Amino acid sequence: MSHEDCIFCKIINGAIPSAKVYEDDHVYAFLDISQVTKGHTLVIPKTHTKNIYETPPEVAKELFARVPKIAKAIKEVYKPIGMNLLNNNEAPAEQSVFHLHIHIIPRYGEGDGYQLGWTTHDDAYSSDDLQQIAKEINAGIK
Repeated sequence: MSHEDCIFCKIINGAIPSAKVYEDDHVYAFLDISQVTKGHTLVIPKTHTKNIYETPPEVAKELFARVPKIAKAIKEVYKPIGMNLLNNNEAPAEQSVFHLHIHIIPRYGEGDGYQLGWTTHDDAYSSDDLQQIAKEINAGIK
C-alpha cells in the first residue's frame, strides 16, 4: 500500500476526521474509533513508516518520546488502575493498519473489554538456552 492510500496518513492530512488528542511537528495522537476502553489512544508518527522494522531511529525517537506524556494525561484524566502499551507488527501479529502506531489502552479492571493472554514456556528453556538466545539476538543487532 502506498502512503497515499494509508488511512492514518489521511487522518494526519485531515482527509478523514479524527478525535485528535495531541499533535506536533512529528507525532499525531487520536482516539481509536473502536475504544477498547475509554481513552484508548493511537500515537503515530507523521512520517509514514509501515512498522517498527522499517522505522528510522529518528522517527522512533520522536514517536516514543511523546508516548509517556500522552499516557500520563490519560492517567490523570480518567484514573485507570493500569495501562497497556501495544504495538503490532505484520498481519500475523494482528497489525491491520500498516502505518506504525502505538496503542495506549487504559485499564479499569476485569471486564473492561481488553483481553491479553499468552502461554508461558517457563520450563521449555534452560538458563543455557536463554543465554544462547540472548547471544543470537545480540549478534543480530546492528
